[in-house]
Amino acid sequence: MENINLKNIRNKIFIRFALVPVVFALIFFLPAGTFYYWHAYIYSAVLIVPMCYVLFYFLKRNPAFLERRMKMREKELTQKVVIIVADILFLIGFLIPGFDFRFDWSNEPFWLVIFSNIMVLTSYIGCFFVFKENSYASRIVEVAEGQKVISTGPYAIVRHPMYNCVIVMSFFSPLALGSYYALIPLALVFPFLIVRILNEEKLLKKELPGYKEYCEKVKYRLFPYIW
Repeated sequence: MENINLKNIRNKIFIRFALVPVVFALIFFLPAGTFYYWHAYIYSAVLIVPMCYVLFYFLKRNPAFLERRMKMREKELTQKVVIIVADILFLIGFLIPGFDFRFDWSNEPFWLVIFSNIMVLTSYIGCFFVFKENSYASRIVEVAEGQKVISTGPYAIVRHPMYNCVIVMSFFSPLALGSYYALIPLALVFPFLIVRILNEEKLLKKELPGYKEYCEKVKYRLFPYIW
C-alpha cells in the first residue's frame, strides 16, 4: 500500500481549481477583448464538468494515481525540452482563438463548434478509461516502484492510447473555440509527441520488466497498421 497524503492532494487540487478562472480569463477572454466569447464558456464546461467527476472518482478509489498525475518535473533532458516546446505551442494555440473571435478571422459555423466540443468530450472520456486501465499513467516519464506492464483494454490495441486521446483533443480544441488558425501551432506539437513517445519507450524497455515483450506483442504505438 502506497503512503498517500490525502490532505496534501486535496490542497493541490483546490489551489489548481482556484486558478482555473484566472487562467481561462487570461487565455480566452483577454485576447478576445470581451466576456461575450461564447465558445470559451462551452469549451470550459466540456473540460471542467468531466474533470470534476474524474478527480472525485480517483480521490475515492485511487488517490495514488492523482499524486502521480500532479508531478510536473521531467527527469530526462529530452523530455524537458519536448515539454517546454510543446507547452509554448499549446499556449500559442490557445491564445489565437480569442484574437480570432475578436477580429472574426475564421467565421466558423455553429455546427462545427458543437461537433468539435463533442469530440473533445469524447477524447476526455477516452482518457478516463485509459487512466482506469493504467493507474501508473504518470504525467512525467518515469517507472514507479511496483509498476507493471499493462496490456489489457486499449493497451491491447496500441501501446500509447492516452496520446491518441491527446491528439484528438488537440485537433478539435481550436475548432471548439472557433478558430481554424489555431490548428497550426497545435499541429506542430505532433512531431514533439513522437519524440516523447520514442524516448519514453527507450526508458520503459530499459527499466520496466516485460515491456520489451509487450512491444513484440503489441506492434503499434499510436495507429494500428500504421505506426
